[in-house]
Amino acid sequence: MATMFVSGLSNQVGAAVGSLAFPVLGPLGVVAVRQYVAALALTAVARPRLRTFTWRQWWPVLLLALVFAAMNLSLYSAIDRVGLGLAVTLEFLGPLTVALAASRRRVDACCAVIAAAGVVTLMRPQPSTDYTGMALGLLAAVCWASYILLNRTVGRRLPGAQGSAAAACLSALAFLPVGAVVVLHGPPTPGAVGYAVVAGVLSSAVPYLADLVTLRRVPAQTFGLFMSVNPVLAAVVGSVVLGQTLGPWEWSAITAVVCANALSILTSRA
Repeated sequence: MATMFVSGLSNQVGAAVGSLAFPVLGPLGVVAVRQYVAALALTAVARPRLRTFTWRQWWPVLLLALVFAAMNLSLYSAIDRVGLGLAVTLEFLGPLTVALAASRRRVDACCAVIAAAGVVTLMRPQPSTDYTGMALGLLAAVCWASYILLNRTVGRRLPGAQGSAAAACLSALAFLPVGAVVVLHGPPTPGAVGYAVVAGVLSSAVPYLADLVTLRRVPAQTFGLFMSVNPVLAAVVGSVVLGQTLGPWEWSAITAVVCANALSILTSRA
């Protein structure tokens, strides 16, 4: 339980710290640094043997790298526009949709309706609604769902975490020109770079290692249930670290999405 909490909290604190560098680096620059850190961490742990990969193994890795980059960029861009809590809640619809799509149970249909009600609540028309930010959050959800499905394929074709490490390396290489442009456009301050590096460590390295330990000791169902807490953690961290307070409507939407996932898992068969 402790490692699951550390993983979730570290991920959200990392995203909050990374957003502090937005005024200098922008979401694109912060994501670039995060990709570098993720590549270093995953490569050190998995040590992928790239020369031994066949084309059958390479093509899902290439797609995974693309999705990995798009997922982080869309999420951080959404955080910049609508705040941490709402962005993570919208992104969480990705794994929830994957879980519900394969089911034919009535209770899961009810869960889908509950989650949809939460989304409608978040995106209800009002003067302050940022539809671009909401769309970016939903794009992050699509990317996370694709990430899950591609990881299944990669996991079947490559041992351990070699596929994920290779995808992280390719994503980092793709972001090297971005880093160069950010530096040439205006030398970033040490503080901004430090925030971005901390975001990479807390949102990539720490959760990955913590999840490795967790999944060896707890059932996948328990792990999935605890993941439901992530939108709540994001909302709390956003409020405490960034001062992004949410109203009753936003909290009700977050509660709906969390409850939909929790209900689906608690009522699922072993």
